[in-house]
Amino acid sequence: MSEPTKGPRGGETPARRHGKPETAKGTELHPFAHYLRIVARGETRSRPLDETEANEAMRMVLRGEAEPVQIGAFLAVLRFRQETAEEIAGFVRAARAMRPPVEKAKAELDWPSYADAHRQLPYFALAALLIAEHGTRVLMHGIEGAGPATTVAVLGALGISLCATPDAAARSLERERFAYLPLGVACPPLRKLFGLRPILGLRTGANTIARELNPFGAQYQMQGVFHPNYIEKHRGAAERLRQPNAAIFKGGAGEAQRNPQKSCRVVLLRGTKLTEESWPALHDGAPYAWREEPLDPSRVVALWRGTWAAAVPEAAVVGTAAIALHLLGKVDGPEAADRLARELWQKRPKTKYGRG
Repeated sequence: MSEPTKGPRGGETPARRHGKPETAKGTELHPFAHYLRIVARGETRSRPLDETEANEAMRMVLRGEAEPVQIGAFLAVLRFRQETAEEIAGFVRAARAMRPPVEKAKAELDWPSYADAHRQLPYFALAALLIAEHGTRVLMHGIEGAGPATTVAVLGALGISLCATPDAAARSLERERFAYLPLGVACPPLRKLFGLRPILGLRTGANTIARELNPFGAQYQMQGVFHPNYIEKHRGAAERLRQPNAAIFKGGAGEAQRNPQKSCRVVLLRGTKLTEESWPALHDGAPYAWREEPLDPSRVVALWRGTWAAAVPEAAVVGTAAIALHLLGKVDGPEAADRLARELWQKRPKTKYGRG
């Protein structure tokens, strides 16, 4: 539903209140300049956008109504001072309004994956498949990054194709209980913002927005973050977006992948109830050289098929699946979740994915 256009603190923008464009010393201002003036007018006069302002500003960006220089300035300013949870929620609502329609979507667990070039293999893909094999419909979405260690590359090695349309993803969920939906299909205008990274030389809020997109409105969401302070931002955004259930934690490369050699702080949102849990380390051996292993998707396939054994990557799969199982309410508590995840891993259909 389209929300009314409002300006500072909920009032109409000066331009729309008086029925003519704002002016500065007689110069007509572009409509989007109003939002730039709010966020970038100096240390004492700038302020964060409220949720309605953020919604309208991002709608203008995604509809192509802002000039490229304005978009770059806007995103760079927000990156410098970091988006608030209120701004993130407004941006996400704008992006959701741009999603293509889908006839039937029954995702239960939303799993965003937006590290465009991993420095470690995305073993969490196996955790998502393990959850799907256990009967939960999992929708993973992300961007088609470059390099051999991307989620898309690993899924391809496992024999899983990208879904070309939202309806194709819905059918895959119904048939296989797993689907990967590229952001370029889920929300094309938002995908375009990722193309600004090589131009601006930095990541933008597009990454954060996409992580909260939840294209099919799943009741449960796995949310990995790179910087710990983003745990609170995603928590706040999820609450404002009324996400029914979410697990938010720090993961490798900002993905929802548990490091089994460290304790893991997991923030759980269930309706209006918020809890914080400390999950123990699962492996106390020598530190695993995550960033020194070959970034070869075949290793992830071999781990699933049992033709390659590696205790720490296996524990990463099991540990990540355990958080998902606990989030889904399959078990109560970290210890029981770790135990069930281990049992499911041992019973996995080893020949289903990849080639023999």
